[in-house]
Amino acid sequence: MLRRLLLLQVLASCLWLGHSEVFNDFASCSRFFYEGFTPNKALEPANPAWICQRYNNQYHFATLYDKTRRIPVYSAYIYQPGSSPRPKWWFVEPQLIGNNNLKEMETEQTLLQKGFTMEDIEKNQAVLQDYDNLIGLDAGHLSPSGHQNSYINKAATFTLTNIVPQDSSLNKGAWNIYEFRTMAAESRGCTTTYVITGAVPGNTMAKNRVNIPSHIWSAACCLENTEPVKAWGVIAENDKNDKFPLLTLGQLEAELTKLYGGNQVTLFHSACPR
Repeated sequence: MLRRLLLLQVLASCLWLGHSEVFNDFASCSRFFYEGFTPNKALEPANPAWICQRYNNQYHFATLYDKTRRIPVYSAYIYQPGSSPRPKWWFVEPQLIGNNNLKEMETEQTLLQKGFTMEDIEKNQAVLQDYDNLIGLDAGHLSPSGHQNSYINKAATFTLTNIVPQDSSLNKGAWNIYEFRTMAAESRGCTTTYVITGAVPGNTMAKNRVNIPSHIWSAACCLENTEPVKAWGVIAENDKNDKFPLLTLGQLEAELTKLYGGNQVTLFHSACPR
């Protein structure tokens, strides 16, 4: 009987370990990248997590996350704006806690009720308290809720693994104009627009826990039917509300290459025009 109980415990442990949705690549959510092509290793941090962002039993976008700096490196998604209401709660990622069988993002309160501690939750990711009462900084989305067309899709963007400390004036000013006006104008006529939005790590921390990026950037590749016909990008310094120009994809990749120590950055498949 004892041997049987021990065997059942081992089997249960194996099942517990086998359900994680945080992977070593984006194979399970490659549809958010044109032709499944992901940015190259130049952007990869020392302590990464590849997250297929799952909510309501489906994937909504993909995020490369930096567990040491507690910010996303980038989030990749398909641009599909809509007017559904904006959600009012925030999620964290239970799969960054350790071995467990929770496949989807959850609220902090739900995880606490399931027996996790705040120490468990906050070890490898940001939590709500990290963003409370920040002066001059907002919780800035990389995959914005406004670029999603349903309430469920929008809700999935409200995970702290998709958030960086963003200059408040930039978030409400020039970046907001880009997200809602420029993106709409540039995507007109596109059958599908693939987007990758990221943050360049800075040299300062918020509350000694979360990195404040030096730059925020975004790139897009527009398809007419199945053919890439144009691509563009932008990059903004994350300490002011200065206007920034619309760049070619090649120009943005060159700027990021400089910011990442000269390591060549490639964001999209070669078919996307540079």
